[in-house]
Amino acid sequence: MNTPAKPNPTILQDRVRPVAVIDIGASSIRMAIAEIKSDGSVRILERLVQGVSLGKDTFTRRVIRKSTIEECVRVLRAYQQKLREYQFTQDDQIRVVATSAVREATNRLRFLDRVYIATGLTVEPINEAEIARITYLGIQPKLEAAPTLANKATIIAEVGGGTTDILILKDGDVVHSHNYRLGSLRLRETIKSLRSDLEKVRGVMESHIDRTLDEIQEHVDVGKTQLLALGGDIRFAASQLSSKSDTKLAKTVSVSELRMFTAEILKSDVDRIIERYHLSLPDAESLGPALLAYLRMADRIGAEEILVSDFTLREAVLHEMAARRFRWSEEFQQQILKSALELGLRYSINEPHALHVAKLAQSLFHELAEEHRLTDPRYELILRVAAVVHEAGLFISTRGYHKHTHYLVSNSEIFGLSPANLQLVALVARYHRRASPKATHEGYSVLTRRQRIVVSKLAAILRVADALDHSRSQRIKEPQCEVQGRRLVVSVSDVEDVSLEQLELRQKGALFEETYGLQVLLRHIR
Repeated sequence: MNTPAKPNPTILQDRVRPVAVIDIGASSIRMAIAEIKSDGSVRILERLVQGVSLGKDTFTRRVIRKSTIEECVRVLRAYQQKLREYQFTQDDQIRVVATSAVREATNRLRFLDRVYIATGLTVEPINEAEIARITYLGIQPKLEAAPTLANKATIIAEVGGGTTDILILKDGDVVHSHNYRLGSLRLRETIKSLRSDLEKVRGVMESHIDRTLDEIQEHVDVGKTQLLALGGDIRFAASQLSSKSDTKLAKTVSVSELRMFTAEILKSDVDRIIERYHLSLPDAESLGPALLAYLRMADRIGAEEILVSDFTLREAVLHEMAARRFRWSEEFQQQILKSALELGLRYSINEPHALHVAKLAQSLFHELAEEHRLTDPRYELILRVAAVVHEAGLFISTRGYHKHTHYLVSNSEIFGLSPANLQLVALVARYHRRASPKATHEGYSVLTRRQRIVVSKLAAILRVADALDHSRSQRIKEPQCEVQGRRLVVSVSDVEDVSLEQLELRQKGALFEETYGLQVLLRHIR
């Protein structure tokens, strides 16, 4: 473990707040200690890293061994001692996250409970959508600060021990986001049973890597896309190679130099790598496969150089802690909506209708704030996303298409939405027509009471919004709502004949009345 410096006395002053992030990864447990100043800026005070064998356990036998659990407990206790030196006193000063090595273990609950019992630390196994969200929010400001990079198509890739996270940006917009089950330790375990020469071993790894890269090929233009690499393995390689720092975002590494370095690493045994480069055993085992994955990506897109960023998950989480809230910025929400629209267009939705219903739903959500009392900003976003994809099921059949929509959305990915939020989107879209939610419906019965209420409230609003554009002409634009007794009066002034929409509201208004206790009435005002 690193020998730390003395705690900085300035963290004891009122103007700064000490915080820490612990990242439990496949091959190491890392901690970043920082101070947050009154202006929201973050200054790193100390970084610590300790190798562990979590990935080796999970990716070979799906179970974290007892000895590995105790190894992790020992590391975390040592980190807690360090935090005590910095006078950490409150739970909200520390965030502990874990990635695929913990998330995929069949005994993950036992691991989480043991850590909590031994240390009092609550470990959050963060999912793929959360990692994509944090990566995007952390890297986007850096891209914007380097316009020559921001204006290019960019693959942002991090090859971890168990998975590879891919974000593809074009003109600053996310066009693809996915977490692939391709990791350096998985690759290492795949070839362990092979007693073959170097070329055959490398060929097997390349075959596994290429199968993953085939899935992203359609999203990139060869020769016109840059690769921005994240992760400790590629940063280590950059530190060993001649590189240049042209921007605040990243160093630039030559692909030809990386090719030679990777070949040297792959032909060296692990003990030799440890001795020469002073790496831990887990880091030495992951280095060669990880570098090979980055190299194959660069070759696929025709890149002669790779950008290597010092961005880390830990520092991104620190900045989020500085903001003291989950960042649903308007820009981030727009990226989610664009991803939803991309999904909808894949199933041939009526784009003008979908976007207009989303706009109407958002307007109604604001108008009805006192009725629904859903103050969490993600609920407005869930409603808008559900509105965009609510007719995706028509791609399969007009009969019962709301159920098909639920299936398609539930089994798809929308950038920035966790599996739990995606399920809420799927259910809200499913209930935009026909029957009200029932306990027997797939996905609905497993929701908490709070989630069931949210689905009913949002679906009822979506039904009204959809009815207001029943003509699919986008002629009703700015409805105004007023509660009069036991009725919700929706007034419009931009169209005179609203008989078609009134008829549709009579058919779709039942869920709104069941949920809010208000009958919906559409009225034209002059």
